[in-house]
Amino acid sequence: MWLVAGTVGGVLDRPRRADWLRAAAAVAGAHAFNVAVKRVVRRQRPILTGLPALTATPSALSFPSAHAASSFAAARAYSQLVRPAPLYGAALAMGVSRVFLGVHYPSDVVAGALLGLAVGSLPALWTTPESSDRVEIFVPAAG
Repeated sequence: MWLVAGTVGGVLDRPRRADWLRAAAAVAGAHAFNVAVKRVVRRQRPILTGLPALTATPSALSFPSAHAASSFAAARAYSQLVRPAPLYGAALAMGVSRVFLGVHYPSDVVAGALLGLAVGSLPALWTTPESSDRVEIFVPAAG
C-alpha cells in the first residue's frame, strides 16, 4: 500500500518525482531493516489460550512490527510532500490494529513505529531545495 502510494505520487507529481521515489525507498528500507531486526531478535508472536489471532502472518516472529515500521516510515517520509495528519492517523490505526488482531505485543508496535520514524526521516536529508517546493523562511537574528 505505502510503496504504491509513493510510486503513484512520483508518477502524478512530476516536479517532485525524485522526492516521492526517495520517500518510497525509505519505506522499502524500513521494511528491509525491520525484517533484519526481526531475524536477530526472534521474538515469537503472542499466543493467547482460547483467543486465536484474527489474521494470518507471514512468519512466527513478532518484534518489531513491520506494519508499524513501514506505516510510520511512510507517514514521516510522505509528510514532506502532502498533509501529514491523514498519514499519521493511518499509521497509528495500522499499529493499533496489529495488537487488536492478536499478532503483536504493544512493544512490537512501538519499536516498529520508532524504527519507521527514524528511517522515514532520511529522505528529508537528501532533498535539495531544487527538487522540492518547500519554502524556507529565514528570520535575521536581532542585534
